[in-house]
Amino acid sequence: MRVLYLLNISNPDRLSADSGWIFADLLAPALVDAGAEVTVAAPAAAGDTRCRFHQTKVPGTKYRARFSADIDELVALIRAERPDVVVANQVEEAPAVRTTLLEAGSDALLAGYCHYLPFSFTGGGQLLLDPSLNDAGLGRPVLLAFAAGLAACDRVMVHSSTAASWVSAAAARMTVDLGDRLRVVPAPRDERLVRDPAARPAAGGAIGIYNHRLYAHYGTEQFVDLARDLVTSGTVRLRVMDLFGQRRAERKGLDDSPEKMRDKLAALPHVQVVSDRGDRVRYKNLLAGARFGIAPFRPGCPWSMSVIDCQGMGLPVISPRLGWLAEHIDPELCFTTTAEAVTLAERLVTDDEFHAVHAKRAHASTADFAPALVAARYLEAIS
Repeated sequence: MRVLYLLNISNPDRLSADSGWIFADLLAPALVDAGAEVTVAAPAAAGDTRCRFHQTKVPGTKYRARFSADIDELVALIRAERPDVVVANQVEEAPAVRTTLLEAGSDALLAGYCHYLPFSFTGGGQLLLDPSLNDAGLGRPVLLAFAAGLAACDRVMVHSSTAASWVSAAAARMTVDLGDRLRVVPAPRDERLVRDPAARPAAGGAIGIYNHRLYAHYGTEQFVDLARDLVTSGTVRLRVMDLFGQRRAERKGLDDSPEKMRDKLAALPHVQVVSDRGDRVRYKNLLAGARFGIAPFRPGCPWSMSVIDCQGMGLPVISPRLGWLAEHIDPELCFTTTAEAVTLAERLVTDDEFHAVHAKRAHASTADFAPALVAARYLEAIS
């Protein structure tokens, strides 16, 4: 099977902070191991030397990534690669890819992978536009483009059961019949970030790590409030990851909240803001030195690679009851109020038996995300 993997990269200057690129970099070699021929078309290469690479332009902004497909380039690429399957990782681009396949005379299957949902649902079933994609009122056009992408795909892949439920509900509201085209295929874990807590007990310190993007729409303001309460007693210290470093002016111009949130957190006592500098070994060491992880407060969370990173390392993760987080994380570690979160954090720091039980559960919860297993599910989904 020849797979053409179309990948948008939103953070080309810090690939380690781009979950879509990390996914491709882990998945592509596993697909090759399973017998597929893989070409990655992206602004930066992903996978290993067995994967072919076609360099594409950096889209500049998240809106250009959704509304500025180069059909001439895509037609030439399809004709050169002659794929059996084309994977559109930016679902909004799927209609353009379908147009390309028509012009190129290709009967390749078109699969869309919903890495990012431009909406979420409240507990009462109300559809909410993602605020990060609603600059100048663009949220609804993005949502409609997403629906058009779903309609153009032969297969639609999502990370989780929560994402499948949300995508199905949104599609139905916009009269897109998904039929039997929807598949749940999780992202692979990074095997470099796996540590068996039974073989290597977690650090004995009192550090909780927050390793998520610091955008306001990730609920970072709520985390700032939680951080203040967590460090008040002095029992818990926090390590906050600055994943982006210095961002391009185009990205800061659309949303400068990561820089503002970083400064707020850095000003708190017992809070250490650190950078992995794009180095996965340093990132692993920063995780290894922590006692537990903290999930984001992002309402529309269909998946979190950062949560999986912590759990693979045997770090229990405390989490608000939101989206996929409530689906995946042990119910004993989910909280509704700040007081509950503080109690959980302090117990994970002071109760070694409680911590050991949840470290083991966290590690085990990632076993099905080994790249070879995910690649098998991926190939089954696009067959």
